[in-house]
Amino acid sequence: MEFLIIGLIFLILLLLMVWRPFFKQKTQQVSVNGNLRDETNVRLYHEHKQEIEKDYNENRMDEENYQYLLAELDNTLLQDIESTAKADNVAIGKGKIFSPFWPLGLSAFIIIFSVALYNKQGSFNTITELPAGHGQQAAMTEAQMLEQREIQAMAHIEKLQLHIEKNAEDSEAWYSLGQTYVAAGGFDKAVAAFMQVIRIEGEHADLFGAIAQALYYKNDQQITGQVQEYIDKALALDVNDASTNILLGMHNFIGENYQDAISYWQLVIDANNQGVNIAALKEAVAEAKNRLGLATDTAIEEMVAGPQLKVSVSLSADIAKQLAQGEDRVVFIYAIATNGQRMPLAAVKMKASDLPTTIVLNNSQAMSSENNLASVDKVHVYAIVSMQGGVGIKSGDYKAEALGVDVNRSETLELIVNKLVE
Repeated sequence: MEFLIIGLIFLILLLLMVWRPFFKQKTQQVSVNGNLRDETNVRLYHEHKQEIEKDYNENRMDEENYQYLLAELDNTLLQDIESTAKADNVAIGKGKIFSPFWPLGLSAFIIIFSVALYNKQGSFNTITELPAGHGQQAAMTEAQMLEQREIQAMAHIEKLQLHIEKNAEDSEAWYSLGQTYVAAGGFDKAVAAFMQVIRIEGEHADLFGAIAQALYYKNDQQITGQVQEYIDKALALDVNDASTNILLGMHNFIGENYQDAISYWQLVIDANNQGVNIAALKEAVAEAKNRLGLATDTAIEEMVAGPQLKVSVSLSADIAKQLAQGEDRVVFIYAIATNGQRMPLAAVKMKASDLPTTIVLNNSQAMSSENNLASVDKVHVYAIVSMQGGVGIKSGDYKAEALGVDVNRSETLELIVNKLVE
């Protein structure tokens, strides 16, 4: 889930900057066709997701393929929404219709930066890992795709540079060049291109935000003094600048400062700027609230009405000693139905260093509204210390389990992780 949320925020930031020329239009038209296409995309997304979940519940696919297909489905939805935005926006500037070819080309390169970033973090390889036997072929395909995209990016950069040689005062071309460099990882050159836009157009909050974003990526997602300088300049011109507040929200989300992330993202949601994917931001806010233990009024009502399964989780002395010698491991605590379906009805993720702890499993932690604790009478409850960081129970993990637990029990369920998975 964290991969998806951060990926969404990166896409929102980059698309905001790619489509900046369209924000300067004076027209306030709203595209009805675009709304219909978005609704159709979302409906198809949910239909495909239900099909995947059905296959998973009927044991026609394993856990790794299930997670991989869900991640691919989310990426497809984002690309469909992005394509709709491209088709429905027209930019007007300097007395002519702004050509859509540059933003269309730049959007194709956004994935380059996302892949590079998550490969560096390690999250991308974990989520997209295929079953044994397919890994080498998939790795070769991914390498070929990256190489092809890099070639395309360089060709696009050369095309923009040739245009700028003849049109040195074309601010939109400079801005597009900067975004192409961001997508390709050339952050210093991106900053130089954005500086040219400031020279031509003057100081604007979104331009300082674009520079802050490029420097943030350059410094491995760290807010250095230089990054902070441009953030301050952007907010001094516009405290509600979308790109800057989204960047700050993402930075705090990654650092698990969820309340601060919510505050920054909520500013953008309340401003309701044209061109910002408000729905995606609301999903990010909901996830941050969930990690804080907060919820919307509707979710609170559902939780009060539904089961509240209290679970105490701890490590045995010998396992705690072994884990203390290595890196902090991920712990999954979840409940599944007793009828053989493997999709969790409620799940919580934490670190081994957080144990011992007591949590409450409830309907707000379900993967779908139809399959939650309220839909069954009894569950199997597991606490898994994952040595590889992925979902599912694998050889080498440590576990504790309680089978046939009444979801409406009032007593705290005690789980002590003391077994090695063979």
